[in-house]
Amino acid sequence: MTYHSLNLIKVSFILFFVLIIACGSSKKDPQLLPVKTHKNGHDVSTLKITTLSTMLSTKGIGEWGYAALVEVDGKKILFDTGRRSETVWKNAEELNIDLSDVEDVFLSHNHGDHTGGLLKLREEYKKINPKAFSKIHVGKGIFAQRLNVRNRMMEMKETLEKDGVEFFIYDESTELFPGVWITGPIERVHEEKNYGGRFKLVTPEGSIVDNIPESQSLVIDTEKGFVSISGCGHAGIVNTLEHIKTNISEEKIHAILGGFHLVVATDEHLKWTANKLKEFGVSKINGAHCTGLHALYFLKEEMGLDRADAIVGSVGDSFDLENGLYPGIIAK
Repeated sequence: MTYHSLNLIKVSFILFFVLIIACGSSKKDPQLLPVKTHKNGHDVSTLKITTLSTMLSTKGIGEWGYAALVEVDGKKILFDTGRRSETVWKNAEELNIDLSDVEDVFLSHNHGDHTGGLLKLREEYKKINPKAFSKIHVGKGIFAQRLNVRNRMMEMKETLEKDGVEFFIYDESTELFPGVWITGPIERVHEEKNYGGRFKLVTPEGSIVDNIPESQSLVIDTEKGFVSISGCGHAGIVNTLEHIKTNISEEKIHAILGGFHLVVATDEHLKWTANKLKEFGVSKINGAHCTGLHALYFLKEEMGLDRADAIVGSVGDSFDLENGLYPGIIAK
């Protein structure tokens, strides 16, 4: 064998191992890697969020549920759909809000107090706009089978798909529109047990506690920082905000809205939560649905916020970038 042949063999082996390493690297699970590409992302220009379902109401119907209309840079997204079939539909009508041009629906998780209005909304508004409520965005796990419990979401999916509605399932942080992010399912870094534990998930290995694995939030990037909306916050509000900073960007969190499931939290846990929220830079809170009145006011005091910056959510209240929080009369 010649000297040149030996060199050629050596070079071939080196190239072979380089290719193996390169191929192995490309197969890393992208969910395990922080998404840092958002660093130079898009700040939305306009944002308004209006509550359409929660317990407190001075106009419209109050209920144990949650829904909010997100209007951002000319786009409309309905976040959750309330509990009763007609609540969001009737409240929008009473508040003179047009939902017929809403095509995108975000569902935070599978529970009926967040998904109950979906079929009715599709049924009513498709009469005006065939594309109304035709794109449903959900987190991975929302269709998982629960032990001894009817899978309402799977039944709803089958019904809506026959009507031409599409479902989009997310298992990682994804930019839905410029500056509008879906968190995907949220890692449970801290022990925020915001779920009852009496329901079980069916898995190939047997039944396990249903910790609502699909629980996700919507995040909007603004010049003032992120605005995060949670339905129930079953993954934990602190876990949610850490997920945003790890997987989307390390920018501060300007405002949090929706349900945070702190209604049964101890004062010790609320104090820890308040300190974490201060670290994230949170300066506006709209605590609706399952947040709890005591919890909201405890956070307000611990964080040193005034009455204009921490409100109890009510039907018809709103948040916008220019004016901040606009509470309902009873929540001022």
